[in-house]
Amino acid sequence: MISAEHRAIVRSTVPLLEQGGEALTTHFYRILLDEHPEVRPFFNQANQATGEQPRALANGVLMYARHIDKLEALGDLVGAIISKHVSLRIRREHYPVVGASLLRAIREVLGADIATDAVLEAWGVAYQQLADILGDAEEVIYDRVASSPGGWRDGRTFVVAHKVQESDEITSFHFVPEDGGAVIAHAPGQYIGLRVLVGNQDARRNYSLSAASNEKGYRISVKRVTGGLVSNHLHDHIQVGDTVELFPPSGHFVLEHNDRALVLISGGVGITPTLAMLQAALATERPIHFIHSARHGGVHAFRDVIDNLAAEHSRLRRYYCYEAPRKGDAEPDATGFLDKDLLAAWLPAIDTMDAYYLGPKPFMKAVRRALRDLGVPDARAKYEFFGPASSLD
Repeated sequence: MISAEHRAIVRSTVPLLEQGGEALTTHFYRILLDEHPEVRPFFNQANQATGEQPRALANGVLMYARHIDKLEALGDLVGAIISKHVSLRIRREHYPVVGASLLRAIREVLGADIATDAVLEAWGVAYQQLADILGDAEEVIYDRVASSPGGWRDGRTFVVAHKVQESDEITSFHFVPEDGGAVIAHAPGQYIGLRVLVGNQDARRNYSLSAASNEKGYRISVKRVTGGLVSNHLHDHIQVGDTVELFPPSGHFVLEHNDRALVLISGGVGITPTLAMLQAALATERPIHFIHSARHGGVHAFRDVIDNLAAEHSRLRRYYCYEAPRKGDAEPDATGFLDKDLLAAWLPAIDTMDAYYLGPKPFMKAVRRALRDLGVPDARAKYEFFGPASSLD
């Protein structure tokens, strides 16, 4: 049980985390991944190289320290962490080595004069509190999913039934279970965990489910990332008939069903979860505004699919913005960057809509700013990160 004294000590470290949290978490990852190879499959090395993972962890640790007295103030952060852990099948036995690496990093980066035994003790208790919260919640989800129709607990073997190139950068993979059984239904907006062997290297990633649930299989649509270990392996080596290991669908960023107009805003590969949301919404009477930004037509995936759906459903309006169209591209509705003026022209009445937006972080920051300027409340403008980022601030 964390004491009032422990909480006070953790709170006192907030200024240090604000100034040097990223250096601390970078050193933490170095210790963890160099000395504990058993946890390497859970981490994307590209995110380590760019610094995204350390920055995200630093922000998460800082928020935890700030709100140690009132953890409910962390809001969706805890739910997002739990969902990511569940999608990759992180278990209780992984938490001790993470905690030990974090405490060691605190001592080695801050020094023994600042990271005293009392500070390490307080952070050790605080970490255990968080580990217990996450571990308990994750076990509940594992049990619930395993007992659901079509559900399973750990890895399950799936066969690649189809492989479809959707754009210059994005390829879709359709998976069906090798055992021929049913699969658990997923909510539109969720993602799935995937485990592959790249050479002798075990790697796990999560990818958005880009089609509505059919209880027969799953589809993911993967962008080839420069230097991306798993994305390049999928594009270059995984073929129809090959097998992969999947973990059950996860994620708390899902479409809410109501009568308000639905606005789906995506940039680049951010289109993937909006496809499942769109399919689900088309089964209702909701008006839908589908807005997508791409660099040019060559990297615009699923344009024909959306165009055909718009032709079939008068409730669906679609708008495309290309940053720099190429000669021969199908005509977009606008060029340049998606901004407030374009959104003002393309959105339904502000007080009648819910918005969901996904894409690169700069894109989402610009969309959030534009939506706020147009008067859309944050509670009705939802977003999720593909990578390790935890805040748009």
